[in-house]
Amino acid sequence: MLKLEPRPQASRFWSYSSPLLALAVTVIIGVILFAALGKDPVKGLQVFFWEPIKSPYALGELMVKATPLLIIALGLAVCFRSNVWNIGAEGQFVIGAVVAGGVALLAGKETGRWIVAAIILAGVAGGMAWAAITALLRDRFNANEILVSLMLVYVADLVLSFLVYGPWKDPAGYNFPQTKTFEAITQIPRLMQGSRVSIGLLIALLGVGALWIFLFRTRAGFAQQVGGLAPAAARYAGFSSRKALWVALLTSGGAAGLAGALEVAGPIGQLTPYVPAGYGFAAIIVAFVGRLHPVGMVFSAILMSMFYIGGELAQSRLGLPKSLTGVFQGLLLFTLLACDTLIAYRIKFKLPSSGNRPRPRGPALATAVQEGGK
Repeated sequence: MLKLEPRPQASRFWSYSSPLLALAVTVIIGVILFAALGKDPVKGLQVFFWEPIKSPYALGELMVKATPLLIIALGLAVCFRSNVWNIGAEGQFVIGAVVAGGVALLAGKETGRWIVAAIILAGVAGGMAWAAITALLRDRFNANEILVSLMLVYVADLVLSFLVYGPWKDPAGYNFPQTKTFEAITQIPRLMQGSRVSIGLLIALLGVGALWIFLFRTRAGFAQQVGGLAPAAARYAGFSSRKALWVALLTSGGAAGLAGALEVAGPIGQLTPYVPAGYGFAAIIVAFVGRLHPVGMVFSAILMSMFYIGGELAQSRLGLPKSLTGVFQGLLLFTLLACDTLIAYRIKFKLPSSGNRPRPRGPALATAVQEGGK
């Protein structure tokens, strides 16, 4: 039988190996899932893990998907390390895209290239403002930030729908719920010709370095984490837990809004009801698979973007539903949670021993002897 035995201290080995084991288990379950659906498991794994990296163009598309995931995850890492549970990054992503899209719609034929900076800053401000609602309710009324931030996601979706079905609807768009296509001058600059990879990738990588320095090399980063994890200890040390709350949510909201601005003024080029792509929720998995470490989240963002592209390819090539992307994302999260048990516990294999049974005595012993002689 299996038995979980507490470790004297957390295992450093399993802290880093748990995500790898979770990925292996996810792949095994995926093979079983493809076989159960009557599809070739080899082809199924190929569309998820080989097709997204087999050519320079495919790698470029992989980076397009990974960029918003990484940017949002970096902001969420600040929240989660501060013990602030922002589950509404998707809503902050949408509002950032809406505000950035509003600025992009102001551009005309004579607008200068400065509009790109304005779009990016507007997206950051929109995401921060949306996250500030959660921070205010948590700070003043002790509202649960999980519920508040999550419910605001649906409010953000309704705001987007109202605008694209109403005042911002393109009159020349054949009654489709979308804004007009943004002017070419508003396009986020791309890194190279023939690829959709934009400067957003560079911004994300700069964010990785900035977050690493902030968390592990500055007093402010240390105060941020202590303020969230141990408010009493933070007050004793002179750190403010309220400040930690506001910094965490505003940073996370700003990062999500930045991702929304880069997305809507980049690959999408207009506002549509399909701007919410689930990046805000998927980034939660990216953050935890990456162990809330800036470098680890780079690899987990790439893995998660492979699931996105693999889901699209599975739909077109294998006839499977696109929702398979969410299935793999959920599998990875749950297997990670299960494998994380090994950090604090070790598994012991213990066989039941017959020597542990109580020996019969007195009348019971005589009865046993008689039955044995029959």
